[in-house]
Amino acid sequence: MPRAKRIYTPGGVWHLTHRCHNRDFLLKFRRDRVRWRYWLFQARKRYGLCVLNYIVTCNHIHLLVQDRKQGAIARSLQLVAGRVAQEYNQRKSRKGAFWEDRYFATAVATDHHLIQCLVYVDLNMVRAGVVRHPEQWRDAGYHEIQAPPERYRIIDVEALCGLTQSRSPESFRASHRRWVRDELERARPLRQARWSEEAAVGPDSFKQRFTACKPAF
Repeated sequence: MPRAKRIYTPGGVWHLTHRCHNRDFLLKFRRDRVRWRYWLFQARKRYGLCVLNYIVTCNHIHLLVQDRKQGAIARSLQLVAGRVAQEYNQRKSRKGAFWEDRYFATAVATDHHLIQCLVYVDLNMVRAGVVRHPEQWRDAGYHEIQAPPERYRIIDVEALCGLTQSRSPESFRASHRRWVRDELERARPLRQARWSEEAAVGPDSFKQRFTACKPAF
């Protein structure tokens, strides 16, 4: 069977998921989730990774990024996963794999599907029944979108404004709060396998581009 072709999509948006080995709760302590965020900041700083949203749970992560520079995603993921695993294993005197072999990448169309994915990431711990609102889980992009820190920013709000055609960061934040509120009011959020199992999410013409292809990272 021939290998799937590699596809590079400048400006494309990707939803990435990476699980701990055997789905163990290796990120259950907040200090490890904070370190994951620290190395994500370093990846943005070193490689120019464009981060749109993220969340660190107790046994996996979700990361929404825009591919702006070829090789940036691959180098960033290698840095973050490698350093988090190394620090954890050294502290615990542990050997063996920390992560599953590879992360999974899903291409996301930059239309209403992007907004759906953004909110899907925000509501991860709500779906798990751990919190009632994303503001209650500190290790996520929701807080930084709504209240950007003075230093160590990870989320590229300007990129989110451009992708969602928002007039300003303030306008985007208001829309973001509304999207989350509407989803919470609609029904109890449920897991949607398409975001973590399909090659692409979007219109049929968009998804066809990724048939039998893999991302170039």
